[in-house]
Amino acid sequence: MGQGRRQLRQWSRGACPGSDPAKYARRSFAKAHPASTLLSRGGRGSVGEKRRRSAARRRREIRRRGLFAGGAVLLLVLAALWSSVWPYLPAAVLLGGFSAGGWWLWRTGQVHRRADLRWRRQDAVQAGHRTLAQVDKMSGTEFEEFVASLCRRDGCTEIRRVGGSGDNGADVRGLLPDGRTVVVQCKRYAPSSTIPARDLRDLPGAKTHFGADLAVFVTTTLFSAQGEGFAVQNGIFAIHRDHLGLWNNGASLMSPVEVNGVGQGDSRHRSRWKQAYGK
Repeated sequence: MGQGRRQLRQWSRGACPGSDPAKYARRSFAKAHPASTLLSRGGRGSVGEKRRRSAARRRREIRRRGLFAGGAVLLLVLAALWSSVWPYLPAAVLLGGFSAGGWWLWRTGQVHRRADLRWRRQDAVQAGHRTLAQVDKMSGTEFEEFVASLCRRDGCTEIRRVGGSGDNGADVRGLLPDGRTVVVQCKRYAPSSTIPARDLRDLPGAKTHFGADLAVFVTTTLFSAQGEGFAVQNGIFAIHRDHLGLWNNGASLMSPVEVNGVGQGDSRHRSRWKQAYGK
């Protein structure tokens, strides 16, 4: 995890090889957040997944050993007190059987519910997925609805689009999965443009006006250096194009928060951005 974060920070400072910045960002983010990208990739071979399976096997082995030891102790006690306990033994066996059956049904239900949640999330990612080229063709209102749908997919509640005249600087409002309130401002600009600081100035006021715990700015392009600095100084979670692509591909909304404001690349990254988007 630490190595992945360092690599993602290196990308943010521009130290990324290759010719496709978006592809490098996805690869670096996948190393930093294997759990967030496992669903979007549909794979099962990540290091984190292997570690979780190994830990689960160890826990199962510990439980089995505990059951064997408990069973052995119980048999010894029954042998020593057989004359006193045998009249109650059939009822105890029956009760134990019902208890074991009830536990097995509960455990099976839990497993199926977790699997159903994973499948539903994967279906939601696939159903709501749009390529960034498709996002670039959206209207401002469509982009706001798109961002709201990503928030709902990630478990945010009471999400509603409030953009338009008199929106007080907020386009989307709602509650994060942990219960905190959030306001989101959305800007669908051409990838060849940048977000200046003046475009972010309404968001701190919106955060105060609505009493929100978190302010998020989502855009389809990059932030200018001044814009990124303004976001960091005012506690704004700035999601630029590369982070939006990761979010769209299945990463959670809060996954990139650890690299918020650490940079968007140096001159080499800008050169590759120009080649990709014609800026």
